[in-house]
Amino acid sequence: MFRGSSEEKRNLIILFCSLVIIMLGFGIIIPILPFYVERMGASGADLGLIMAIFAAMQFIFSSMWGDLSDRIGRRPVIMIGIIGNALAQVLFGLSTQLWMLYAARALSGILSAATFPAAMAFISDTTSEENRGGGMGILGAAMGVGMTLGPGIGGVMARFGLSAPFFAAAGISLIILALVYLFLPESLPPERRAGKAGRLHTVDLGQLWKALFSPIGYLLFLAFLLSFALTNFEAIFGLYALRRYGYGTTQVGIIMTVVGLTTALVQGLLTGPVTRRWGEVLVIRVSLMLSAIGFAAMLAATSMPTVLLTTSLFVFGNALLRPAVSSLISKRTHLPQGIAMGLNNAYMSLGRIAGPIAAGALLDVALFLPYLAGAVLMLLGLLSTVPGFAGQEHPSTAVPRADAQADF
Repeated sequence: MFRGSSEEKRNLIILFCSLVIIMLGFGIIIPILPFYVERMGASGADLGLIMAIFAAMQFIFSSMWGDLSDRIGRRPVIMIGIIGNALAQVLFGLSTQLWMLYAARALSGILSAATFPAAMAFISDTTSEENRGGGMGILGAAMGVGMTLGPGIGGVMARFGLSAPFFAAAGISLIILALVYLFLPESLPPERRAGKAGRLHTVDLGQLWKALFSPIGYLLFLAFLLSFALTNFEAIFGLYALRRYGYGTTQVGIIMTVVGLTTALVQGLLTGPVTRRWGEVLVIRVSLMLSAIGFAAMLAATSMPTVLLTTSLFVFGNALLRPAVSSLISKRTHLPQGIAMGLNNAYMSLGRIAGPIAAGALLDVALFLPYLAGAVLMLLGLLSTVPGFAGQEHPSTAVPRADAQADF
């Protein structure tokens, strides 16, 4: 649980709702998109690409939004992300051809990329190091809640038309926008902001490469890996379930709702206590082990109960990874928090690009290959923690300055 003042809790609730809505839009598409794809005669590779383009745009623009939040504050950047999410949902609901799906997902990725690094930087601005893991866990739980509500809403509302859920998500986004405008304060005062001179940081492959050799380099690799694994599972699950079990939007929606509920409960209730007691390093190792076991177990599922059990096992392990990695990056970086969280988001976006593309291509080869590959990768990730965390059991307590230089 999160321990903080009443004001910190209020702000966290608003951020929680904002990220819920962003992930609602992401979750809604999961039970519906396979049927869009089937109706348009597309392949598993097309499904993977449509999911990946969202992450590709986030990868390109997340560092820019993180940098901008260091310059003008967190609040306006968060609002831009919410407005962009509403617009993208409307456009997706109006799509009638494959290229329109690509365009809507691209726009959604560009603008919603503003919300994640700004929200994480807001938490970094306003929480102590002791409470930061819990705060990051609450934001992770928000994503889980969005994933919980999204597929359920998508599966049920699809009975009234495949476009209906997207219009509903757009309307809810506008309500959250009003809450942010009225009640969320700015967490970064003018005296702590980075200078406005110079160009905004956009994606810089050279910078990302150098970041891998910085104190947070291995953590950025883990951010990529956890995101790859989760989207490898999510991106093609609807089509996988359709082809293996004959499940429709309702069944897929139920399964993904259970997945999201598991994520929300684990991240919301366990992240803070377990990271405070055992530390992020041990949490990451255990999570990687459970994720590998869960991926392999999914291949043996033959009925709805066993599908629910095995997917929940995978998600239980994966759910603690994101907040633990994000918290450790925040503690060990000497960069401004906005830039550090932007880098974190950029590497997670790289995982969300590679995961769906790989899963879609492997699905066209053989139905079981995406999840078998996921199990192997998570096992390799677990083994990598031996050299990766060697001599780094205790996080740095340095407090990054907002005007620090983005050098590695």
